[in-house]
Amino acid sequence: MFDNLSEKFSEAFKNVSGKGKISESNIEETMKLVKTALLEADVNFKVVKSFVNNVKEQALGEKVIKGVNPGEQFVKIVHDELAKVMGDENTTLNIDGAGPTPVLIVGLNGQGKTTFSGKLSLFLRNKDKKKSLLVPADTFRPAAKDQLKTLANSMDMDFFDSDLGKHPKDIAADAMAYAKENNYDVVIIDTAGRLHVDEELMGQIREVRESLSSYEPEVLMVADAMTGQEAVNVAKSFHETVGLTGVVLSKMDSDARGGAALSIKHVTGVPIKFISIGEKMKDLELFHPDRLAGRILDMGDVLSLVEKAEDAIDKNDAENMMKNLEKGKFTVDDFMKQMDMMKNLGSMGSILKMIPGMGGMLRQIGDLSPAEEEMKRMRVIINSMTKQERQDYKIIKESRIERIAKGSGNTIAQVKDFIAKFKQMEKMMGGMMQMMKGGGMPGMPGMPGGMPGGMPGMPGMGKPKKKRKKGGPWGGGFF
Repeated sequence: MFDNLSEKFSEAFKNVSGKGKISESNIEETMKLVKTALLEADVNFKVVKSFVNNVKEQALGEKVIKGVNPGEQFVKIVHDELAKVMGDENTTLNIDGAGPTPVLIVGLNGQGKTTFSGKLSLFLRNKDKKKSLLVPADTFRPAAKDQLKTLANSMDMDFFDSDLGKHPKDIAADAMAYAKENNYDVVIIDTAGRLHVDEELMGQIREVRESLSSYEPEVLMVADAMTGQEAVNVAKSFHETVGLTGVVLSKMDSDARGGAALSIKHVTGVPIKFISIGEKMKDLELFHPDRLAGRILDMGDVLSLVEKAEDAIDKNDAENMMKNLEKGKFTVDDFMKQMDMMKNLGSMGSILKMIPGMGGMLRQIGDLSPAEEEMKRMRVIINSMTKQERQDYKIIKESRIERIAKGSGNTIAQVKDFIAKFKQMEKMMGGMMQMMKGGGMPGMPGMPGGMPGGMPGMPGMGKPKKKRKKGGPWGGGFF
């Protein structure tokens, strides 16, 4: 997300990086580039003007902190101001009152309201242990009811069989009565998409909102992050008519320009509460302005990465793997579990962007899909091994290699290549354990054309955008 904006900021900061002090001239040149980058990202011009003025004022009035690089100090100022523009801190849903809380999902057609409704129910169950009821209230598109029912069934979530012949406010009333009787915590009401300029339809959604006023409902507008400034205008109209309590940005996994995320709170006063970062039901995150500012500025987002890891990684598997490593043992099964953990965390690119400084390296490397394809191919090879072979790869001789190759649809050479690289990984993991025990920096195997040692379970990344060499998409390394 925000790849273009991140790259532009990186270019702009070259004017102040490595400088002994921040001067008016280098700040002026940097802020010109920042201003252009923000406008190209479709950020509201009033937001851009306010942001640029505030950064200049702070940077020129800032005393250089002893021991802190002036360029780094300037980046910190930009980071804090970006976070401030987007809302300073995460604003959570108000769903802890007595009785069921309705969450009304509104927005234009095709913005992802129904999908978000399903994602939110799963998020609340996993994170907050809330019992949710999914309620279809789109009386214009009957297929939306089937879509929501399919999502509910796939997640083993409860679904309310609405009568779409009724007015949406009556559907909401029926659902709330049912939720009270059956002790639900949250009632998620998926409404029809409507144009913000259609007074009749906007009046209808206002009626639904007013009918739920005694429950103090959450009213979330789902907006496509790729629509930029238009999403801000739509949010403003919905807020004036319905009274929003929050905004959800969908399709944030695309190379969104950033205009919506950087403008909505400042222009409308409505906080962004969630961002949708993929197609899977689990791909929903709380919106943290400071963390997103860090991602934009290539400062990483370690907190979100840790949170993802806590959800995705099986503690028992991790503990067993550590016990094996302490005994100097690293098996193919262990490696398979590492790949599964990575897969649960998300795409390779999305993970690496959360590590400080990796954004710029990823831009140089380019397409990561060859490495991800290599991981899929290796997974097939491992699945063609017996349990005994996964525990001790050294028993794999010629006849076994031939069987694994046939079973996985790979060549004998490819299977041998995998085994040779696994030996390299085994040696590296052993070296890492020595280091953890205080044995100093291990002699990790050099990865031709890649980062020395790479990362456990991840590809050694080669020299950027060079022709692929035999044996791995990055010209060496594990993959």
